[in-house]
Amino acid sequence: MGDVAGVAYARICEVHRLGTVDFLTARAVQEHLADKIADGRRPSALILLEHPHTFTFGRRGKSDNLLWNERELADRRVQVHWTDRGGDATYHGPGQMVGYPVLPLGRLNVDGRLPAGNFVGYLRDLESVLIRALATLGLAAGQRKGFTGVWVQPDVASRCKRCPPAARMRPSKLASIGVRVTAQGVSQHGFALNVAPDMQYWEGIVACDLPETPMVSLADLLDPIPSMDQVSEAVVTEFGNVFQLTMVEAIAA
Repeated sequence: MGDVAGVAYARICEVHRLGTVDFLTARAVQEHLADKIADGRRPSALILLEHPHTFTFGRRGKSDNLLWNERELADRRVQVHWTDRGGDATYHGPGQMVGYPVLPLGRLNVDGRLPAGNFVGYLRDLESVLIRALATLGLAAGQRKGFTGVWVQPDVASRCKRCPPAARMRPSKLASIGVRVTAQGVSQHGFALNVAPDMQYWEGIVACDLPETPMVSLADLLDPIPSMDQVSEAVVTEFGNVFQLTMVEAIAA
């Protein structure tokens, strides 16, 4: 039954729009879907959501990159989670679009890892999804050699009255990406795109272990500011185009 269903689901991706949910709840949804996707009982999934104020740290996370003490975290109602995704520290919060693709990426090597080319290719595809989506919204963004994520060049920020001064001198980061691949070859975690969050929360961490990197949002760069619905529709469309999947709305997780 699983194999037959897996063939039928091969080119379908369900979009799960969860609204605002906490990090651990979203993680449980990913685990639930990943198990079913791994054995062919569900099609691929793209989970879209917002988190309450949260700092997460990946496998390369350094405790020194958490800058706020326990009192500041409590006063600002920030949760902190150490996770099994790649990368270091990042922020999630209201006004940021988080996407968790749960995709079967293929068989792992004998050492339990996805082949390096496949893994890096997956990261580049996620970047491409966001870059293409942003282009449809009127913003030129791109990749940065040697770094994961989606970036805006200083010449773009130099025309932006709301951008932080540092963004006018060096590339600034608009979206962060950190992923994990399960033992069954299914992706978890994903990307976070700054639409219109409270950017002051980035001051609580050294984001991505890159202390000199300015963070920006669509609210800094675009006027009018696109709605979360507009951004999510652009991302869903380009996700289907890049991964060659038919995007359908999920009925239930």
